[in-house]
Amino acid sequence: MLRRRAALAAPFLLPLAARAQAPDWPQRPIRIIVPYPPGGSTDVLARAFAAALPEAFPGASIVVDNRPGGAAVVGTQAAAQAAPDGYTLCLSTNQTHAANPAMIATLAYDPVADFAAVARLATVHHALVVPASGPARSLEELASRGRGRGSLAYASSGAGSASHVIAETFIRRFGLNGTHVPYRGGAQATTDTIAGQVAFFVSTWPQVVSLVREGRLRALGIGAPARLPEAPEVPTFAELGAPYLAVDAWFGLWAPTRTPAAIVGRLSAATATLLARPPMVERLQAQGFVAAHLAATEFAAFQRDEISRWKELVEITGIKLEG
Repeated sequence: MLRRRAALAAPFLLPLAARAQAPDWPQRPIRIIVPYPPGGSTDVLARAFAAALPEAFPGASIVVDNRPGGAAVVGTQAAAQAAPDGYTLCLSTNQTHAANPAMIATLAYDPVADFAAVARLATVHHALVVPASGPARSLEELASRGRGRGSLAYASSGAGSASHVIAETFIRRFGLNGTHVPYRGGAQATTDTIAGQVAFFVSTWPQVVSLVREGRLRALGIGAPARLPEAPEVPTFAELGAPYLAVDAWFGLWAPTRTPAAIVGRLSAATATLLARPPMVERLQAQGFVAAHLAATEFAAFQRDEISRWKELVEITGIKLEG
C-alpha cells in the first residue's frame, strides 16, 4: 500500500523537485564571464547572446564580464570557482576547453570536471591576413619572405590560441623562419597587422571580415570548405594545398559543475530557440559566425572529442605554456 501511494504521488512530486532545483530562476543578474578582452570574436558573440537572452527569460539582466589573461586561464578559472547557482556562466572557445589541457601541464581548472556543458553556440573560420599596404598578394609570396635569411613576425590573439597554433603550423609546414608576437586578444593584433607591425595574423573571420571588405587588410586564405559569398576573391586553404590550416574555432557556453540540471536544461533550450530565429542567425552571419547549436549532452561529447583532436594539433607545433 505504501509503495502504491508513493507511485501515485511521484508525478506530483516531480514538478516540485524541479522548482526546488531552480526556484523562480533567474531573480538577479546573470554574469557571463568571457576570458578574453573586449572587441574580439568571443566578446562579440557573448554580447550578441547577452542582448538576446532576455527574450527567453523576460526581465532577466545579463552582464558580460571580460576577464582576460594567462592564455584565457584567469577568466576560465574564475568561472570554474563561481557558485553553481546559475548566475555565473562562461562563454569561451576551444582554447580554454580543448587546447589548454594539451599545452599547460598544470592547468588551474579541469575543462570537463569543473564545468557543466550547456551548449555549443557557433563556429567560425580562420583567415590568414596581411596588411593591405604590404607586398604579399598570395600565400606563396608571403612564404618566400620567411625563407633563407628572411623571417616573418606574426601576430596571434594569444599564446596557445588557435590563432597561434595555426600560424605556427604554417611556419613549420612551409619551412619558414618565424617570430611569434602574442597579443592579449585579437583587437590589438588586428590593429598592428593593419599598421604593418607584423607580417601576418591568423584571425577568426568575424574579427577581420569588415576590414577585408574595406580594403584595410588582405586575406590570403581562409579555412572555409568553399569560397565565401562575401569574399569570393579569397581562396580556401584547401585550394592552396594547405588543408591542414583549415581549423575552425568553436564557441560554447558552460556553467560551473553542480549547477542544477534544471537551469542547465533551460539555458540549453533557450540557446537552441535563439539560434533558430532568423534575426539571430542573420546577425551572426553578418559578423562571420556560423550558428552551430549542440545541446548539453551532445556538446559534452563533442568537447571530449575535441580535447583529443587538439592534443594531436599541439603535438605538431610543440607549443607549451606555463600554467
